[in-house]
Amino acid sequence: MIAKAVVRYARMTPRKVGYVLTPLRKRTVAEALTLLGAVDRRAAAPVTKLIQSAFANARVKYPELRQEQVIISKAVANEGPRWKRFRAAAFGRASRILKRTTHIIVELDRLT
Repeated sequence: MIAKAVVRYARMTPRKVGYVLTPLRKRTVAEALTLLGAVDRRAAAPVTKLIQSAFANARVKYPELRQEQVIISKAVANEGPRWKRFRAAAFGRASRILKRTTHIIVELDRLT
């Protein structure tokens, strides 16, 4: 691993973020950003920003790096804390709503 970037408490479910992350693993940063440009999902925007941030972190250590030389070695969407909310239900009761959050981790490595 040459660089890492993390987004914590993203307000979307880990499952939906996972759908965006799965095809990006083991791809170069250039391929991943091109792919994300064509994805029509809400999770694509924070994932794009996260990959760009991880690549910027790699450029701090190795200024000569290009996007074609770096692959995404690890991309994970873990579950963060859930926000508990209540909605009014019939007969004076309340039903629970769980608003999920996600911690997204991206690690980059050099292309071998």
